[in-house]
Amino acid sequence: MTHDLTLERAVMMFAGAMTLLSVALVTLVSPWWLLLTAFVGLNQVQSSLTGFCPAAMVMSRAGLRPACAAGPSEWAPAGR
Repeated sequence: MTHDLTLERAVMMFAGAMTLLSVALVTLVSPWWLLLTAFVGLNQVQSSLTGFCPAAMVMSRAGLRPACAAGPSEWAPAGR
């Protein structure tokens, strides 16, 4: 079984990496890096409510495709 990198997987991976990075920065540098954690969380909530995800739009333009071949992803509508 292969796991191709799809748009949805890449967005989840990016959000997770940013969260882990912010934890490391809070521990090693300054508690102010919790603002990055809050930004990531707010962006995830906003994306789930509106369907607009800037990271998915950038990744879509970079060539990543949605997992479902039936139609465009809600995160990064075609032509936008």
